[in-house]
Amino acid sequence: MTARIACRCFMLLSLLVPLASVSAEDADTLYLFNWSQYMDPSIIEAFEAEHEVEVVENYFNSNGEMFSKLQAGGVSQYDVVVPSNYYVPRLIESDLVQRLDKAQIPNLDNLMETFIDPAYDPGNDYSAAYQWGTTGLVYDRSALGEQPASWSVLFDPDVNPDAPFAVPEDGQVTLGAACAYLGHGYDCTDRDALEEAARLVLDAKARDNFAGFIQGTPVLQQLVRGSVSAGMTFNGDYFYLKEEDPEGFADIEFVIPEEGAEIWVDTMMIPADAPNPELAHAFINFILDAEVGAQLSNWNYYSSPNAAALPLLNEVLQAPPISPTDETMETLAFTPSLMGDELQFLQQIWREVESR
Repeated sequence: MTARIACRCFMLLSLLVPLASVSAEDADTLYLFNWSQYMDPSIIEAFEAEHEVEVVENYFNSNGEMFSKLQAGGVSQYDVVVPSNYYVPRLIESDLVQRLDKAQIPNLDNLMETFIDPAYDPGNDYSAAYQWGTTGLVYDRSALGEQPASWSVLFDPDVNPDAPFAVPEDGQVTLGAACAYLGHGYDCTDRDALEEAARLVLDAKARDNFAGFIQGTPVLQQLVRGSVSAGMTFNGDYFYLKEEDPEGFADIEFVIPEEGAEIWVDTMMIPADAPNPELAHAFINFILDAEVGAQLSNWNYYSSPNAAALPLLNEVLQAPPISPTDETMETLAFTPSLMGDELQFLQQIWREVESR
């Protein structure tokens, strides 16, 4: 999307207004903090017209950036934020978000069973699903030939001895892929397994054809330019850009590795001291409307968590890899929501990977 850093940004965008101008008295303004290129502008226009308000959109490029900005005072500057599932418990534990008033969100009932009472937020007390998708392998057939659906394209020098490749700098996502390749499962949390995965990433980093740590959307742009030949990305971004540039993506393939990969969900949450929480609830309920939910997915090419929206989705969204098969779903896992000592351990070994 997530994460999965889970950057779905197509460009760095500056804030539309100075944060200092945000006031609790802005009763007719909703401040949305979201990934860029992740919201159909016409949905915003429809919400503004229906509620006679203005929506100000600000953008972040990673979950870590979003978390840091909330810690630095953003809890009183934004009404709705869109974190990935594995950051939800961290936001709750840090008292950066408030409980949802479900009476103000009747469309919460539209969510698919998968996204009701999720492990990252039991009872949906703090979050409502926004969009979901998968993180998989992307590679250039013209450089590598036809490859099996396997992380070996990144981690096995015999499979890819020469073509430049990249991995994301989000430690959990990259170590998850390495864990899956080693047979420990994408959602591994065992310390020995994580250390083995870290050694595998270090070995990959030491190869002459390692191109660096490149996020999910930028790696697609570099694949088209020929700067890299393989990496990790998100299914929706792949199809969005492929539709925009079919010629450039003619030889670029996206697959879900058979060893296992990430399924993620981005959520909507309300910061602890949001300037306009009632309007925030109205916005969440609006997004969870069946027609609006379908419009959102049809625009950004990600899967809808909205069961009522499914019949209204475009055909491409109802087929693999946007909508994985039942067999593929069994290989997918959410990035674990690590806390405390577990999170510190992972952050420590990832810092060692990055610094060597």
